[in-house]
Amino acid sequence: MEDSVRDAGRGRLKAAVLIAGPTASGKSALALEVAERIGGAIVNTDSMQGYSVLNLLTARPTVSDMARVPHHLYGHVHPSTPYSTGAWLRDVMRLIDEGALAGRRPVFVGGTGLYFRALLQGLSEMPEIPASVRDRWRYELMERGPHKLHRLLTREDPATAALLQPSDGQRIVRALEVLESSGKSIREWQAVAGRPLVDQGSARLFVIEPERAELVRRIEERFDRMLDLGAREEVQDLLRFNLDPALPAMKAIGVRELAAAIAGDLDEREAILRAKIATRQYAKRQTTWFRNQFGPEWKRIQSISGGIDSISSGSPTEAWLPDD
Repeated sequence: MEDSVRDAGRGRLKAAVLIAGPTASGKSALALEVAERIGGAIVNTDSMQGYSVLNLLTARPTVSDMARVPHHLYGHVHPSTPYSTGAWLRDVMRLIDEGALAGRRPVFVGGTGLYFRALLQGLSEMPEIPASVRDRWRYELMERGPHKLHRLLTREDPATAALLQPSDGQRIVRALEVLESSGKSIREWQAVAGRPLVDQGSARLFVIEPERAELVRRIEERFDRMLDLGAREEVQDLLRFNLDPALPAMKAIGVRELAAAIAGDLDEREAILRAKIATRQYAKRQTTWFRNQFGPEWKRIQSISGGIDSISSGSPTEAWLPDD
């Protein structure tokens, strides 16, 4: 029974479309066009767009866009919850098992490389962590800080500690809670490879690699639009939860900068400038990751200004979209 639950949803996604790209590259617009063309359903593959509250700063699809085709796993996680790759993959499995993708081709779109890797390569199984254990280690992180917990992990699991930065509180806590709950190092769990969820042989894989100057322009313009639409007020709403600054949602680009402006600790023009710089730096890291981690099976797209037809290299759309 345990094996059947663990394997639920695996290996059952055929003819999927995967669209990766750095922030502001236009991948969401392309995914929407693809999904409409093939009768697909879009599945969020971006760690930040899964959080609620941050609609604007995470560049989630608009209400009108989401009405055009089914969208899944957007804004379904409260920012007080640390959302992981494993949790996301389980949510995708749940979509499959509940029939949410039945009769539609899945179009995965986002900028989180580890999510795409999990789809194509699988993810190592991890033990169930009791809520009491998870809450206690989160409390320890808040009270003692990551460096002290890293020293503790060095004593209990030196091999894992050697792989983690002393400031990486979330991963340190994850290693400690796995060790306590299972009696085994997280590295032992990670050594057992998972199985792919997406059938790569029938999938179509795309990664957008825009020209640097064009991407910078898009980043600048998009952040200005976010501000016009209420990004500052969105950060104020988030701050009302009094969340731990170490939580992933609190690290969304623009949150720290605009929060400092709201508190009067930073001039707003300076905050905006810093947020734009941070976005450019993040996009560069994403691009580098995709270039180094994605192999020749991924079709590289430099520009999508002309939509689907402009990236089909003169071939019919059916040459690169999934077959029936």
